[in-house]
Amino acid sequence: MSWMQKLYETYDVCSGNRSIPDSDTLCPVGYSVQNAHIEVVLDADGKFRRANYVSKSDAKTLIPVTEKSAGRTSGEAPHLLCDSLQYCACDYEKFGGTRESYFESYYDQLKEWAQSSHTHPKVVAIFSYIEKKCLVQDLVSCELVDLNDGILNVGRKESENTGQEHPLMKLLTYDDKGIKDQAKVFVRWSVEDNDLCSHTWQDKTLFDAWGKYSASKESVLGFCYVTGKNTALAVKHPAKLRNGKDGAKLISSNDTSGYTYLGRLTEADQVAGVSSEVTQKAHSALRWLISRKQAFRSGDQVFVSWAVQGTKIPDPWANSLDFLEEDESTKIPATITDVGQTFSNRFRRKMAGYAASIKDDEDIVVMGLDSATPGRMAITFYRELKGSEFLERIESWHHEVTWIQNYGKDHHFVGAPAPKEIAWAAFGKKVEGKNGTKLLNSTVERLLPCILDGSPLPKDLVVSSARRAANRIGHKKEKIGRKEYEVEWEKCLGIACALFKGINSERNYQMTVEDQRNTRDYLYGQLLAVAEKIESMALFFAKEHRDTTAARLMQRFGDRPFSTWRTIETALVPYKARLHAKCPGLLNGYDELLDQIHAKFVENDYSDDSRLSGEYLLGYHCQRSWFSTYKRKDGKWIPKEETELEFENVEIKD
Repeated sequence: MSWMQKLYETYDVCSGNRSIPDSDTLCPVGYSVQNAHIEVVLDADGKFRRANYVSKSDAKTLIPVTEKSAGRTSGEAPHLLCDSLQYCACDYEKFGGTRESYFESYYDQLKEWAQSSHTHPKVVAIFSYIEKKCLVQDLVSCELVDLNDGILNVGRKESENTGQEHPLMKLLTYDDKGIKDQAKVFVRWSVEDNDLCSHTWQDKTLFDAWGKYSASKESVLGFCYVTGKNTALAVKHPAKLRNGKDGAKLISSNDTSGYTYLGRLTEADQVAGVSSEVTQKAHSALRWLISRKQAFRSGDQVFVSWAVQGTKIPDPWANSLDFLEEDESTKIPATITDVGQTFSNRFRRKMAGYAASIKDDEDIVVMGLDSATPGRMAITFYRELKGSEFLERIESWHHEVTWIQNYGKDHHFVGAPAPKEIAWAAFGKKVEGKNGTKLLNSTVERLLPCILDGSPLPKDLVVSSARRAANRIGHKKEKIGRKEYEVEWEKCLGIACALFKGINSERNYQMTVEDQRNTRDYLYGQLLAVAEKIESMALFFAKEHRDTTAARLMQRFGDRPFSTWRTIETALVPYKARLHAKCPGLLNGYDELLDQIHAKFVENDYSDDSRLSGEYLLGYHCQRSWFSTYKRKDGKWIPKEETELEFENVEIKD
């Protein structure tokens, strides 16, 4: 019950707290939020005045619910006031409604409230109108429903392009069977009387009346495992946590009347008791947290993180660019000569801001939800951390898995990739679209312990991303003007380098050429970068635009470096001749680099033709970046002037 305890505490802290953004959207106890399609306006005597469509931007409507209707997924369970035509329209079947009408249960429930000692003028007015049993007829007179020969029309996916869609049908969504049924048209009420507030979903006096009426109803008493008190226990628990159509529940019990396996228990209350107030507050808080921006959503999977005290916390699922640019004050001008230090300064400044507002002993919760079936939801990931521990883990992740990233125009940064970007780097199109959701979700779930627990990165993801980065010609190019740019490959390369650096943190890789590092894989990566630079410069002088030999053979080079290098070196002969004619001093500089790299190989490492590890990508990437910071002048390689540095606009010629 720890997760429910934390959500319950979160609700009590955040509800009504004006210092917390969107805290006013937390549902009061006994209420839920539904998307309305039609608003019906009545007068104080319950006479129909008008009706109109509700725009999608104004559709969210706060409605009173019973414990049973709050958890409604199927079957008969009417809400108190606002509901769909299937419930609140007696003449629904008269106009050809194909679903079973639940008007009687809705009518009886509303009548009981309207005639109780805790009634309200708006409730009485709505009940008076409902008794007339003409809701659909009034909507027809306003031309708000879609009729076909006097019968309520049903929208189907296969026929959606046969003609112009009715305005009401545009507001509805298809169900699992590909049908838009007007039985699901949700109606909300407004009562225009002497009261300044006519909307039932905004009237606080109506809220008070419902609270008193709800409290007067009989309930099952028992011990609440969250509050530790004997109180009214919940029999049904809310649904619709991830969206308005979500029927999966976190807490539910089997129907004992059917043939179901009950195990050691025969009644639901033999497991654990939770009060109605606790479950409504906890589920309301969870629904509110999921609806906020700081949640990762992919299909049915949701990951959400929050501070119980409502304090803003770092987003565990953001890459370093998104993380740092949340706050303009953390921006520090980047310099190409020391990108690692620049990133550290920016990140330290950002984390200092969080540390100032998050207390060391503050409770931070990270929770993952997923559902295998439409009716059951599971907590797939759960962590409780103290504020200082959470910040330490986030900072460690962004420093260990840090590399120069190039995600395309205006998306260059130094830092860690997001979990979903790592999944893409490892599996490519397999995690895209509806069919890739399951793989994406499982990969993100595997990466969370790496971020929050400091666990090692999964080796298969590191290897897979390195293999995809090596398959350079397999990545799609992006055409900008007359040129093609390898945006997709550049992104994959940066992520692969970040992962290899992160899984080998003890090697202390730097984001610049390391003269003292003489490992075989790193040196071969440098050789590949120099060969690519020689050919690309020769092609530049000839005004040719095509892939270099190094680019085409990059994957083969990773598998058999020694034999492939001989092929690449032989292919460089005509390009070296071209450079010698155009710029002999530059060619001498490239030859010097090749000689220096060759001289660093130890014993028989150079002739070893076994597969390279992902380390060669780091050597390759660092050497490429080195060329953007140094120029050849007077027979020497010297650093470029500050005005010549174009780190954020480096273009590698094809």
